[in-house]
Amino acid sequence: QVQLVESGGGSVQAVGSLRLSCAASVSGYTYSSYCMGWFRQAPGKEHEAVAVISREGGATYYTDSVKGRFTISRDNAKNTLYLKMSSLNHEDTAMYYCAADTRGFCGSFRPSSYTYWGQGTQVTVSS
Repeated sequence: QVQLVESGGGSVQAVGSLRLSCAASVSGYTYSSYCMGWFRQAPGKEHEAVAVISREGGATYYTDSVKGRFTISRDNAKNTLYLKMSSLNHEDTAMYYCAADTRGFCGSFRPSSYTYWGQGTQVTVSS
């Protein structure tokens, strides 16, 4: 089981940057057993995968709209997931969630592939 707590959200002007963190408290499995991902949900929209990362961090996957602007990474020694966001625009405004699961291939963009979720951190981008 794992508990996830996001931090680092806030309000930022367009073209600015933010770094989100997701601290994990694990029991049973080690943190490196978990596929990890960042998702976001804007008002009136469905959950959208932003980026996902493999267990050791060697493979990363991004949704097209954030490629080249966002970087997902993880520090397994610190049980922490990161999302570095740059060149932010208004369309990036959303609640951002981290998610985790031990099952299968660490490249799924489907929310149903992840069992554990944090409470979210709000990112608001103003022009």
